[in-house]
Amino acid sequence: MTDNLTLSHLGFEVSDLAAWETFATQVLGLTVARRGADGAFSLRMDGHAQRLWITPGPRDDLSFVGFEVDDGAALEARVAHVQSMGVDVAWAEADEAAARDVARLARFKDLNGVQVELVCGAARATGPFASEALISRFVADDLGLGHVVMRARDRQQSVDFYAQALGFVLSDRITCEIGGYPVDITFMHAASGPGRLSRHHSLAFGEKLPKRLHHFMLEVAVLDDVGRAYDRTVDHRHRITQTIGRHPNDRMVSFYALTPSGFEFEYGWGGLQVNDEVWESTTYDHISEWGHRRPPYPRPRD
Repeated sequence: MTDNLTLSHLGFEVSDLAAWETFATQVLGLTVARRGADGAFSLRMDGHAQRLWITPGPRDDLSFVGFEVDDGAALEARVAHVQSMGVDVAWAEADEAAARDVARLARFKDLNGVQVELVCGAARATGPFASEALISRFVADDLGLGHVVMRARDRQQSVDFYAQALGFVLSDRITCEIGGYPVDITFMHAASGPGRLSRHHSLAFGEKLPKRLHHFMLEVAVLDDVGRAYDRTVDHRHRITQTIGRHPNDRMVSFYALTPSGFEFEYGWGGLQVNDEVWESTTYDHISEWGHRRPPYPRPRD
């Protein structure tokens, strides 16, 4: 596949819509794009009209993950390819695609039961994105909205599936122990054609996670916005799960905290972009160069 592929959108089923709206707008710095009759709403972060869908329900987890391709011809080719693997793919009705603000939409389930949506023609907003919380902007648009780390029943099988079905490429792997617990995560990026760059990873898989989604990541254009988001997270009493630190693989400076649904978000700056013509994958034995400590902090020595 030579067409462009990006992480286009995410859907979360949440039990507390009000808490999510406050969190999304006042902590993350997103803005509400549209509202539904059932209290559902969508969120905006860049030139796309909608990026995240927040819908009511008891799951408090990921409900769907979407990827955008260049055009209708690319979408048809990708659907045909996934179908050739024996995967059942369904084309959405026109009204369903319109609700997602896309020209066309096809759906299938991955090996872990997650609904994957392939789309083309995602609508762009009529005006520029503006957030009172940010001093810069989100790094998204042509790179996609960020990345997701998802639970896999079998990590290698999930890696192979996304490589074969959607052309994702191995970025690298982290295998280590944290606090006596084994960590084994595989990171993947969308294949980049000649002259194109991709995020170091848009997708990653780990095993034995409590929810379908471990975390989603949003990237900002200046480091100060990470620090300001950290302060907002503390002020709004969302539990910090990892303090500010830098990863060895994607070089992201970031922190992690809990969403109102119990899965995590990562807020970062400075993420690496890769070129497949020169990229070489590797395996790391540590998850951070520095930082990313788990609170509470140790008491100082007397």
